[in-house]
Amino acid sequence: MEIIETIPQMVAWTRHASKNLGLVPTMGALHQGHLSLVERARVENASLAVTIFVNPTQFAESEDLTSYPRDLESDLEALKNAHVDAVFVPKATEIYPSGYDTWVDVGSVSSKLEGEWRTDHFRGVATVVTKLFNIIRPDAAYFGQKDGQQSVVLKQIARDLNLGVDLVICPTIRDENGLALSSRNSYLTAAQQREASVIFRSLVAGREKWESGERQADVIRGSVEQVLRGADLITGIDYISLADSETLNEVDVISGETMLSVAVRIASVQLIDNVVLG
Repeated sequence: MEIIETIPQMVAWTRHASKNLGLVPTMGALHQGHLSLVERARVENASLAVTIFVNPTQFAESEDLTSYPRDLESDLEALKNAHVDAVFVPKATEIYPSGYDTWVDVGSVSSKLEGEWRTDHFRGVATVVTKLFNIIRPDAAYFGQKDGQQSVVLKQIARDLNLGVDLVICPTIRDENGLALSSRNSYLTAAQQREASVIFRSLVAGREKWESGERQADVIRGSVEQVLRGADLITGIDYISLADSETLNEVDVISGETMLSVAVRIASVQLIDNVVLG
């Protein structure tokens, strides 16, 4: 497994990589959710690259850039065991050199849900992913459904900018209690992580309403909120959304594929999760 730190070295590696080339972009602090993407990409591609880069441009000043979990040595060992061919671990100055001032702004899908309170978050995500695609030129890139809005944003940039990358969105990986795996779960105590399973239970309650034939969005949102309000550890509900899976426009009546998503806070930690209906 090659460990690569500079863009020229990464470009040189990709030129000699076997096709098909798969890519799994990450910010490190790898857990089984990340590794499930790596495992699928390994099966489906002749060559496989993973990136580990904590992207500063997707963090607001009030967010946790400096405290974001990092464990590069453990990450590299896990990727070596998963038979990854190359890991790109650039410094921030490599991706954003002095004078950098070019950004990828995505339209309305980036201004809703997370985008309402994390104003420049998806601009940062779209920019760094576009740069990684241009540097590595993968045939396929793998992301998790847990970050549902991010998946919609990335599909749009791949389509609108003709990036020629097949985006593979993989199922959310959960712990034994149903909590979606996330690097930010490490901010929670073990007890808080167990109790945070209420997030998935709330989504299941909404999904069960839909499976029973309910199509009124307000009724389904209400069933999700009722479960969340019953949990003492939830310190805030940022949103409960029922939105079209492609446009992220909120729906009044469910008639096609719809993403039921929530963002809640436990202490100061925001956790997101979603299920797709239809």
